[in-house]
Amino acid sequence: MASPSLPPSVPSQTAAAAARFARIPSSVSLKSTSSSFKIPHGQQQQGQLENLHLVSLSKQGKLKEARDFLKQMDEAGVLVNPHSYESLLEACGKMASLSDGRLIHRRLGNPSRYLENCVLKMYCACESFRDAEKLFDEMLEKDVASWGILISGYSQKGRLKEAFRLCTRMIELGIGLNSTVFTNLLKSLSDASVLEIGEQLHSLVIRTGLSTNVSVITAISNMYVKCRQLQRAKLVFDQMVETNAVAWTGLMMGYTRAGKQKDALALFIRMLKEGVEMDQFVFSITLKACSGLEYLNLGRQIHGYIVKLGLESDVSVGTPVVDLYIKCSCFDSARRAFKRISEPNDASWSATITGYCQIGEFEKSLQIFRSLRLKDMAMNSFIYTSIIQACSALADYNMGAQAHADAIKRGLVSYVHGESAMITFYSKCGRLDYANQAFESIDEPDTVAWTAIICGHAYHGNASEALKFFRRMQSSTARPNEVTFIGVLTACSHSGLVTEAKLYLESMSCEYGVDPTIDHYDCMVDAYARAGLLQEAYELVKNMPFEADAMSWKCLLGGCWIHRNLELGEIAAENLLQLDPDDTAGYILMFNLYGLHGKWDEAARVRSVMGARKLKKELSCSWITVKGKVHRFVVGDKHHPWTDDIYRKLKELNCSVTDVESIHLTEEDVSFGLPERKQLLMEHSERLAIAFGLISVPNNVPIVIFKNLRACKHCHDFAKHVSMVTGHRITIRDSCRFHHFHLGKCSCDDYW
Repeated sequence: MASPSLPPSVPSQTAAAAARFARIPSSVSLKSTSSSFKIPHGQQQQGQLENLHLVSLSKQGKLKEARDFLKQMDEAGVLVNPHSYESLLEACGKMASLSDGRLIHRRLGNPSRYLENCVLKMYCACESFRDAEKLFDEMLEKDVASWGILISGYSQKGRLKEAFRLCTRMIELGIGLNSTVFTNLLKSLSDASVLEIGEQLHSLVIRTGLSTNVSVITAISNMYVKCRQLQRAKLVFDQMVETNAVAWTGLMMGYTRAGKQKDALALFIRMLKEGVEMDQFVFSITLKACSGLEYLNLGRQIHGYIVKLGLESDVSVGTPVVDLYIKCSCFDSARRAFKRISEPNDASWSATITGYCQIGEFEKSLQIFRSLRLKDMAMNSFIYTSIIQACSALADYNMGAQAHADAIKRGLVSYVHGESAMITFYSKCGRLDYANQAFESIDEPDTVAWTAIICGHAYHGNASEALKFFRRMQSSTARPNEVTFIGVLTACSHSGLVTEAKLYLESMSCEYGVDPTIDHYDCMVDAYARAGLLQEAYELVKNMPFEADAMSWKCLLGGCWIHRNLELGEIAAENLLQLDPDDTAGYILMFNLYGLHGKWDEAARVRSVMGARKLKKELSCSWITVKGKVHRFVVGDKHHPWTDDIYRKLKELNCSVTDVESIHLTEEDVSFGLPERKQLLMEHSERLAIAFGLISVPNNVPIVIFKNLRACKHCHDFAKHVSMVTGHRITIRDSCRFHHFHLGKCSCDDYW
């Protein structure tokens, strides 16, 4: 669906000028302290300069210096004027310094009603309502402002019972509620549980004749928005005689939060047509609505309008612009928009880091993160979650562990996504022990956290543990979702639990209300195929309630290769390559399957098709991290500084494993009949990484290796043998799963 467009003519606005004025500091204060500002003893004057200095100290929050300076003013006989007292009381309220506030209150003696109201406001700000009520009851002349201050104090702190008790007293005493009281009360009603109270206030507003007051009626509309009564909010809004930006943005925000971005954008178009003056907040909400709908065209038009008004350097507008382009995958535009923000904040950096992660530039996101840490910039939980996800993708254990520790130290572990990201990170880095610890530290795991730990154990081949966690999840309040069942079915598939997988697939819809997708059926096909039940896998592919996709046929082809079924393999390969003619793995599997059956002419034709399509097998790469440094290897690699030592160790290991491999030198690399091809097999990237690990990692520390492709059988057998002859624990994560080798055995039990 095409996105809407801005009206052809856009009225002139004053938002740009307003934004420029907003950057001017609100006050300019004296920087001198009481120690450098002396009052001549015995000075008898109004003390304008002294009072100015006292106000300056208040504005800076230097209450101790202000107390000392008050003593000097008393000793010099300089009077403190009401404005200074007002500033001091305001500072006490902002800093919640009740002791200083009480001290100022005692100094006042018999203050004016205005200053009494200032003291009342200070007590409310300090949440000392006992002092506030005592003062309020002692006030001889209370005005409407006095009532409003105490009512506002209670309502802002969520103490609605006390606030409405005071309202009732006002009404009983015949004191009319003014617009300020109504506005403060309405602002405190923030969810559907207090809707009835809001309705009563709305009725009272109408009876008191304030239904035409812009601030009150705006507060009523926003109250209905917060109580999720958008239709009623819209009705109130449409009946407003006069509207302001707050009313428009309140309703727009309500629509956006309710997932009704199109309604929010329709309001924005109305604002433009009616010439409503806009501020940064309007543009921020509008851009978020565009991001949610991925309306790139409209977003670009709004961005152009923002540039015209001179607002694109403002962080509150520039950040949503960046986020819009990232959501729409326009990363060059996002980079340019980010560079124009004058003072990026944590949200701006978070959007940028997320963008780099989204396009797979994980190293760039880590580079930005390191730069922010060095500059001690403000961070947020979203940044840490993105960084942990980047470290998961890169299997960068050291950086991820540092980021985790830093997030804990700063209290920025997100309880929505951050903890689950930690579980996934440690799982992908081969540290299931830490993944378990991260999971068990969560008081009430949600669906995402349960899914993360289940999938972690599934991809480590720990089917029993994965299913144990699933049973625990069933006893909790969390409900499994589609991804949860992917983890459960994968665990069954990788461990030969075909019957269990079938039962879980059949129970998804009727027991859990989760409709199976093509991905779940592909997992079931994979379970059948791995177990050698190739005919059952084929029947499922043909009869499942979805059109088979490339993965369906690839799972079947993989099983045919494992169990050497050429007839079904040809059918699977034909269908796979029709759906995805550039799938390199399909050609290689079929080439090897033909080779296993000695059909070299057919194998040659497969190679010929690959050549014609200019397809090449992805270069195998393995890497290992030692003392914080990543060491990468490719097949036959001789560029490492320790090459001589690595090959010396590899030769020693190859000699000890030759007899073992001579039994199995068939299955995958059947074309390795020539001596030079056999030599390449002996120099596969994971073998080089294992050899390097043995000469650089202490015996009591596991060797953890990561590989971008699936491990071949020869290297799998090699790792088993090395773990037996050296006693070293070896972990290899290939593109499919983890393999943990110890004393000649692998955690997969050769079922992979």
